[in-house]
Amino acid sequence: MKNLILSLALAIGVSACTSVESATVAGNEVVANGGEAVAVIQANSIGLTLIFHIVDIVSSDLDQIVNKLLVAEAKAMGASKIDLKGAATTPRHGIFALAGNIIGFPMSGGTAIAVK
Repeated sequence: MKNLILSLALAIGVSACTSVESATVAGNEVVANGGEAVAVIQANSIGLTLIFHIVDIVSSDLDQIVNKLLVAEAKAMGASKIDLKGAATTPRHGIFALAGNIIGFPMSGGTAIAVK
């Protein structure tokens, strides 16, 4: 039983992760809607769910990617907002719920330009 709990804790710790990558850019070389471009930001997240994506152990969704990762990184770099270029997440409803079977690993990602 101890080994099972230890294995489960290790699997949860290793499986769910978040990555935010950014590169500063010159405002006159990159065009952005709504202001001067400061940086290009990419965020990715892998979550952990149980039983057809019903129980979230570690969340990974568009709210986390856009609001908590992309916007937070842009503000940390001195920008006031982002110009969202793309965002995607693993669907959780309908036929896609079957992909979550017993243990699921939903993935989310987004790319934006930080704008002053």
